[in-house]
Amino acid sequence: MIHQYKNNGYNIVLDVNSGMIHIVDELVYDIISLYESHDVDTIIEKMMDKYSIPENAGLLEDPISKELILEGIDEIRQLKEDGSLFTEDIYQNYISEFKNRETVVKALCLHIAHDCNLACKYCFAEEGEYHGRRAIMSYEVGKKALDFLIVNSGKRRNLEVDFFGGEPLMNFQVVRDLVKYGREQEKIHDKHFRFTLTTNGLLLNDDIIAFANEEMDNVVLSIDGRKEIHDHMRPSRNGKGSYDIILPKFIKLAESRNQSRYYVRGTFTRNNLDFSEDVIHLAELGFKQISMEPVVSLPEEPYAITEEDIPVICEEYDKLAEYMIQSKKEGRSFNFFHFMLDLSGGPCVAKRLSGCGTGTEYLAVTPWGDIYPCHQFVGEEEYLLGNVDDGIKRDDLVEGFKHCNVYSKDNCKDCFARYYCSGGCAANSYKFHNNINDTYDIGCELQRKRVECSIMLKAAELDGEE
Repeated sequence: MIHQYKNNGYNIVLDVNSGMIHIVDELVYDIISLYESHDVDTIIEKMMDKYSIPENAGLLEDPISKELILEGIDEIRQLKEDGSLFTEDIYQNYISEFKNRETVVKALCLHIAHDCNLACKYCFAEEGEYHGRRAIMSYEVGKKALDFLIVNSGKRRNLEVDFFGGEPLMNFQVVRDLVKYGREQEKIHDKHFRFTLTTNGLLLNDDIIAFANEEMDNVVLSIDGRKEIHDHMRPSRNGKGSYDIILPKFIKLAESRNQSRYYVRGTFTRNNLDFSEDVIHLAELGFKQISMEPVVSLPEEPYAITEEDIPVICEEYDKLAEYMIQSKKEGRSFNFFHFMLDLSGGPCVAKRLSGCGTGTEYLAVTPWGDIYPCHQFVGEEEYLLGNVDDGIKRDDLVEGFKHCNVYSKDNCKDCFARYYCSGGCAANSYKFHNNINDTYDIGCELQRKRVECSIMLKAAELDGEE
């Protein structure tokens, strides 16, 4: 299976199953599209017809000839023989073994506070309340959650814990105490905790920044970009905007971490389909680690992204990619989370097939100790897995998530991006289709575009090094 596309002057061919990427000229690009379905004589005839037309002849460096076409065909044949083009599915035979693999819990999302000091209009957590259950996690529940993670992590040493909300800084003392407890347990059990904090920034101060710099492997800072966009969707409980309060704090934290081990994370909606301007705004403020994600909302919401918005959004991704190329040339480079692909190695097979590990390796814990497959399933009682006192009680649900992969979803089987998104988000599938083995169609279209832009950026990077 191959995927061909043109972007920013590059002719790009992705061999899906091997992950190999080829940047080719116009002639080879066209021959590849015919190679598997036409014989040599037909390919020669079609290419001679196309490139004999004056306006097309200028696309080639050399005049079209049978010899030039045969040279292109030979090049493609060699790539196929070398296993980098038209390769067979390398994972299909692995799927039975994959479904029966042993899993351990690697990461927990601790809902430190089901409460929030903002009233974000698109919040899936309903302003931190998660279906009406406002609560604060106690130190005792948090300790039990960390103990659960240690016991269920098997031989894995590195463990991930995200302090999440609502707004976790509304319960900061428990965050501090749990980190201390975790550090004590590391020595006893030969584990290492990688802590993450996700915050809206209202309560950030010098003491919290210092603590985060000492203990947090990553800090996620929520900001939607331009002031008018941010304040419209992320007001405080009294209706006033929060941009002016949080921005100087975020700049200070980012600088204090040497512009690494953090990212500013925004959400764009139908209100700002020109979201590239929000990313550019954040970049020009000096932030080097940026994420801007599309809102996932049911269509009845006024800010929801619809299918008719997809072409506009795709144009914005192209615009952003071109801006990033220019910024890098000018010495102002930054990372955009959705354009970051490791094309040389990338994730392991399990990650390529199943993604984030929701329901198996990654779990969420509520303030009262209930365990759910991830933070977006919290409050969906049919997906309550167990609790920190008794452990996992719904092994059937865990098995369901273990079998959820790119081969269990019909929409993934012929998608060129399947090994990059790993089948998409199970929570989004449940939200739109009431099961975890489907896909969120708008999200799929945008993911495909992001993959295309990511590969083009790599091509531009290599082009600039030559």
